[in-house]
Amino acid sequence: MAVKIRLKRLGKIRAPYYRIVVADSRTKRDGRVIEEIGQYHPTEEPSVIKIDSDRAQYWLSVGAQPTEQVTALLKLTGDWGKFKGDKNAVSTVKTAEDKGEFQVDAAKKSVIKPKVEKKAEEPVAEAADEVEAPAADAEQTDAE
Repeated sequence: MAVKIRLKRLGKIRAPYYRIVVADSRTKRDGRVIEEIGQYHPTEEPSVIKIDSDRAQYWLSVGAQPTEQVTALLKLTGDWGKFKGDKNAVSTVKTAEDKGEFQVDAAKKSVIKPKVEKKAEEPVAEAADEVEAPAADAEQTDAE
């Protein structure tokens, strides 16, 4: 059985993202896979490339053949160099900068209006007083 490491396409039209998978060479592009070892999002800035290095090294060591595009991704992450025996292989993948914590602009008007409490509690309190008043009258009549 010939095993390949290739890209499985997901996403929408003109908005692709890929999973890096290990599959039999005879299966369809998006068909049954043996294992998913990473992901690749080319449309984001910078592109997201995440590969499980241990699993990639394992599959390369047992003879899985990467496609041209996957080979390029493995070179970027440094996994291809490790497989070929380069001790100085390092990842050259750019990482996205942190956006930082969200700050609310106090000068702008709030879109969400605060809830106004209804005055339903006051009539309930008055009704409770009315209930207590007849009870007090009943106690006075019993005392007489």
